[in-house]
Amino acid sequence: MPYNTSAIPPSEEVTGHSALPLSRVKKIIRLDDGVNGCSNNAAFLVTIAAEMFVQYLAEQGLKMTCGDRKQRKTMQYKDLATAVARVENLEFLADVIPPTVPYKQVRERKNNKTVKNAEAGQLTLNGQRILPIGSSNGRKKGPAESDTITAARGRERVNGDKGNEIEMI
Repeated sequence: MPYNTSAIPPSEEVTGHSALPLSRVKKIIRLDDGVNGCSNNAAFLVTIAAEMFVQYLAEQGLKMTCGDRKQRKTMQYKDLATAVARVENLEFLADVIPPTVPYKQVRERKNNKTVKNAEAGQLTLNGQRILPIGSSNGRKKGPAESDTITAARGRERVNGDKGNEIEMI
């Protein structure tokens, strides 16, 4: 005998009960410094509103699941992230439910950023640019500059016989 795989429809009649625990919602309300007191009826309405919001978010995620090329029966995180990105009413959740990025892309972005930062060089406290050794600032070197790099405070760096740099004072 096949299993019943159809979803349970939400009840339309008001029963006076909520799927979310009222005591937890009251604790969350009490944590807010701006709220001095909250009646039981108000806490119940907040509980029902939260339940309706969760139901709406789940429905929008389900729409994204059904819109996928592969018909899946389970909703995944990426479906909720897609719903948040596409539905205007859920836009405020963009920081809470961001789309996921594969680690490979994150690593490539990080490597590209470090290469760009290394190419840009660093600035000293007085605003002078320090370039990596062996790089030029876009101008051609003269014959005297090809062997030495002048550093601040009268020190010179000279290329040694094996390409090693020697600092001369």
